[in-house]
This record gives sequence, structure tokens and C-alpha cells, in this order.
Amino acid sequence: MTPDNYFAYNIIVVNLKKEPKMKEEHCIFFQLAKANQTGIKFLNQKILNLGITPVQGMVIAFLSEEDQITAGELGKKVELDSATLTGLLDRLEAARLIERRGNPDDRRSIKIHLTPQGRKTALEAGRLIEEANREFLAPFTDAEKGMLIGLIKKMRGQAVR
Repeated sequence: MTPDNYFAYNIIVVNLKKEPKMKEEHCIFFQLAKANQTGIKFLNQKILNLGITPVQGMVIAFLSEEDQITAGELGKKVELDSATLTGLLDRLEAARLIERRGNPDDRRSIKIHLTPQGRKTALEAGRLIEEANREFLAPFTDAEKGMLIGLIKKMRGQAVR
């Protein structure tokens, strides 16, 4: 074997001896994605009869706590980017759950208002989301629930960096 062949052979053998790929059960991103899918599916089943998605339900539930805020303020509160929030508000407005009105304090912005039907739907969505939250976390002890929420918050803070 020539030195060039020996060098090429060693590179191939070394590359073949690399560690095996990570299994999905050890991949945090896979586990988080599957946990998210499970949670959204669970919540979707709870609010299906309201005719809204889980994210729409959370947005109008937030609005029921603080109505008549600007789209920018709502976006910060629900942590959605402007493009995503605009599409979501379009669908809520088409369903007659919200209205967009000019902001008397700043003509460049609009305020989001719940309609009477939107307020009713928001209150029911909030109730169902709380119920779903309790049921989804029921298998966990109080200590585990606190630890899970704390770890998720820590992870989300880490991602902001």
C-alpha cells in the first residue's frame, strides 16, 4: 500500500468508525416537537366545538383579560410575529370574533376589540384551556408540574440569546 493509499484508507476507516447517529429518544428537539404535537392535539380536541384553533383560542382568551389593545401590544403578549398575528387576526375578524378599530391615541395603529360573540367565545375558550391544562398535567405531581414549567421557561429564555 502506498502512502497515499494508506492515508485515504485511514480517512475512510476513521469516517466509518464515527459514533452512531443520535437516537430520537435522546434528541431534545425531536422530544419537544412530539410533546408540542401531543399538547396541541389534546387542546384542539377540547376547543374543537368553538370553531377556532388552539392559538386563536389563546389569543382571544388573552384579549378577554385585556381588550382594546394595539396589534403590537397583543403580538408582544402572545409572542407572535407581525405576519403570523395579522393572518390570525384576519381569520378572527372574518369569524366576527374581533374588530379592528383605529387607535384614537395614535392614528398609525389599530386597536383590537372583542365583539360580543368574541367575548362569549373567549370566555369559553379560556375555561376550556384551563380545563385542558389541568387534565393534560394530571399525571404529574405538583413538584413535577413546577419542574416541567420551570425547565420549559428556562429553555425558552435560553433560545432568546
